Amino acid sequence: MPDPFDVAISDESIKLGQFLKLANLVDTGAEAKPLLAAGMVRVNGDVETRRGRQLQDGDVVAVAAQSARVVTGEVKDDLPW
Repeated sequence: MPDPFDVAISDESIKLGQFLKLANLVDTGAEAKPLLAAGMVRVNGDVETRRGRQLQDGDVVAVAAQSARVVTGEVKDDLPW
């Protein structure tokens, strides 16, 4: 699995359902429900089925071959512009 990409949040925590949308791991909240119910979402390597799970700085969320890391504050990018 490729390294997770960093996704910045403005608060100290975020609900898993919100983070899935913020990180573009799903397009809508409605898409998150069946993925969670089927056990296709992992948080820090463990299957997670609770949409309301609170995520903290450093947590890694994976769906299929994509993964994103929760980061509080700003995220540096490598874009040339």
